[in-house]
Amino acid sequence: MYWDVKTVKPLPDYRIYVETEDGQKGIFDLKPYLDHGVFRELRDVHYFNQAGILFGAVTWPHEQDIAPETLLAEMVPLGPNLAPDIEFERDAPKTSRPST
Repeated sequence: MYWDVKTVKPLPDYRIYVETEDGQKGIFDLKPYLDHGVFRELRDVHYFNQAGILFGAVTWPHEQDIAPETLLAEMVPLGPNLAPDIEFERDAPKTSRPST
């Protein structure tokens, strides 16, 4: 369908960049989901960075998924003609560490 996800890229701080088939682009924040059920596993940065697409939805290997409808409802849109002004990092999401 036209709202199916065609691109997903993990970003720092448990966010993902997504593009849909109809050209919508945006940033979706997964932090609110990380304390709930199967999404707790996404706290592991290496696992979080394995985000992919299956049947138009953002998915992870152990069957967690975010439906396109949820992405569109909750993502911060970047606009169809805007390139994201963000670094696509496959490294760990930024977390605060105690200073030594």
